Amino acid sequence: MESPYLRIAAELRRRIQTGELAPGDKVPSTRAVARDFKVAPATAARALAVLKEEGLAEARPRSATVVAATVSRPRRRTGRVELTREGIVREGIAIADAEGLGAVTIRAVAARLGVAAATVHRHVRGRDELVRGMADLAYGESRYPADTLSRRERLETVARTLWQIYRRHPWLPHLTPLDRPLPLPGLLQHGEQLLRALDGLGLAPEAMLTIEVLIYAYVQGFAVHIEREAQAMSATGLSSDQWLDAQGRAMNALVASGRYPLFTKTIMRLDTEGYDFDLDDLFETGLQALLDGLRIEASGQPAS
Repeated sequence: MESPYLRIAAELRRRIQTGELAPGDKVPSTRAVARDFKVAPATAARALAVLKEEGLAEARPRSATVVAATVSRPRRRTGRVELTREGIVREGIAIADAEGLGAVTIRAVAARLGVAAATVHRHVRGRDELVRGMADLAYGESRYPADTLSRRERLETVARTLWQIYRRHPWLPHLTPLDRPLPLPGLLQHGEQLLRALDGLGLAPEAMLTIEVLIYAYVQGFAVHIEREAQAMSATGLSSDQWLDAQGRAMNALVASGRYPLFTKTIMRLDTEGYDFDLDDLFETGLQALLDGLRIEASGQPAS
């Protein structure tokens, strides 16, 4: 039987793809989905997360989740495929988005394109080159406005842009450790924007690079949980809310033990709908705390 959150996601996906929900329209909130579909808030949140992962919806800071400006439609091939390096790389991205990076091979890409593996090898020398090309293209698919942003706004924009890229491509933050950045033009554009926000503050170059790494680390660290949840669901067959339900007896035992009074007090103070775990909200809260800690104010100047 299909999981409830997948059924909800399918219905919301239908509304978006048929135009019932147009680009920019607000997607029903977690509470509204829970109420209308008669499910737990965690189930509703997971359904909305699926739409975000598919690029159909996006969270707007301090606002609602809305239908993405550009909605990806299912691709249909007709006739002969013109084989190009970019086309091959895009097929690799499509496989990784759907099945994870481990499913990406030259043979798998060739099979999707309907050509021999040797034909693909004429454009990319091997899997490593293919994956690097995938990462470069994925990181480079977003552009920054040429308008005048405050320092804080620019830092926020870079962090949110990276977050949305990772939302679309959950395999990307797992590609390399933080201390082994790939020399890719697509990735470097984000670093350039971060340094632009910090330039002129009188910071030492070491301090500027440290702040850049901290922001990368924060976004990447949060983003790894997107694919980890998908992997956990695949391994256990349980959605996050189903898994939590299964832990109910053990959790109740901890609460009843009296050994964790503050935890118990906090849990007991929650309303009947419980804690609404929303990764996008948590990301935004943490981002603001990080920038506050770095003393970058909304005005763009460092705090005295």
